[in-house]
Amino acid sequence: MENRIKRLITIIRYLFLLLLILFTTIIVIDAHVKNSAEDRIISADESVSLNADCIIVLGAGVRADGTPSPMLKDRLLQGIALYDLGASDRLLMSGDNTKKGYDEVNTMKQYAIDKGIASENIFMDHAGISTYDSIYRAKEIFQVEKIIVVTQEYHLYRALYISDSLGVDAYGVSAAPTIYAGQELREIREIIARAKDFVKCIIKPPASILGEVIPVSGDGNVTNDRSIVEYEGDV
Repeated sequence: MENRIKRLITIIRYLFLLLLILFTTIIVIDAHVKNSAEDRIISADESVSLNADCIIVLGAGVRADGTPSPMLKDRLLQGIALYDLGASDRLLMSGDNTKKGYDEVNTMKQYAIDKGIASENIFMDHAGISTYDSIYRAKEIFQVEKIIVVTQEYHLYRALYISDSLGVDAYGVSAAPTIYAGQELREIREIIARAKDFVKCIIKPPASILGEVIPVSGDGNVTNDRSIVEYEGDV
């Protein structure tokens, strides 16, 4: 019995040590990702001189009635404001439209159209199912070289780190600093997501879904007729 107790104590010690190493590694990676990206988070006014290929607005939740969630609405308003300032004449709405009954990007595009932006200047990336995939596809599918990323500040660090790792010249402008419901849990998840994407940026796998090249310099209306069936065929 005494030997069993000793073995159990030894196992617990090793597990605790492994958890401590894992926790420390995640914290170090989190700090590295944030420090690497913070100097590329800029103001709206500073973005005007960049001559960016496009403003990419990263998707977030859409309500059951098809309207953007408060978080997504703030991203859209900032992206539209940058467009109106002249930071770029192209908007790329990147979100998830791969599941039947759920569509972020058409909601995003329609919101911008309702604010007076011409449809041909708004592209939709229907397969932006993760931050990594959104940036990867922006480069490989939409052929961007320099972009302005719009999302909340806590999310910008990861998006900009991924962009740099994939060879995209990216700068970030934060959406309005609003406190959203569940933000504390969201911040914790983001720390884990930064560690996950840190590893992903070392391996550099392709996006989950690829497809035909659609240069963002063209007509955004070519992305209007993309369907879930087409993407299912590309998987």
